[in-house]
Amino acid sequence: MKIKIYQINCERDEYRVKYRNLMDTKVCQQSSEIDSSIYDRVFIGDVDCESMEDVYRLFNTEGHRLFREHSLSVSDVVEVEKEGDSDFHFCDSIGFQGVHFKPEQAQEQENLIRVLVVEPGRKPYESEIPNTLDGSQRAVEGRIEYVYNEDNTIFVVNEEGKINGSEGNRRIEGDVLCGCFFVAGDTGEDLCSLTEEQMQKYSEKFAQTEEIPREEIEEHTGFTLFPW
Repeated sequence: MKIKIYQINCERDEYRVKYRNLMDTKVCQQSSEIDSSIYDRVFIGDVDCESMEDVYRLFNTEGHRLFREHSLSVSDVVEVEKEGDSDFHFCDSIGFQGVHFKPEQAQEQENLIRVLVVEPGRKPYESEIPNTLDGSQRAVEGRIEYVYNEDNTIFVVNEEGKINGSEGNRRIEGDVLCGCFFVAGDTGEDLCSLTEEQMQKYSEKFAQTEEIPREEIEEHTGFTLFPW
């Protein structure tokens, strides 16, 4: 399920509707529609969910390493993309309510980069992370290691992925990558957002999932990762 999550930014919340249910929000704003402009986009990605209840459980109870703000709560809006179209779901006091939402009016948070996330056993998907050490570490669930490529991109991996029991993910030339990793652009000094061409290239390269046995992972443990 491809989703985006929006949460109210308190600095733009003139009527103090953050954490209010849908009925109270409409009364406070004196409008039948919610104000999309007071929301920030705080997540974009493809999640292993089949229903809105699954989404709520993942982002309210279990947690997701790429989720940047507070747990999913009343007044948040979840966008679900389906075949080029989107439905918007307001997290109400009980369950979700369909609403009219204008995502182009919501704001993006600062210092984010657009990356391709590659997880074991799943197709890669576009997401965004803070361009900070902590943001990269959260994305790979541990200490990071860079695999530099010749096209101004970097694979950011968990440097302990091969020895901490992480599942085998994808093969690259002469090596294997374990656990979750992401592909980012490379300025030569820092990470940056992928271009459309880079996003397309690596979406296609890693489109097929791979089963990598533990024996193969152990064979590559201790090897240095080389750019390809």
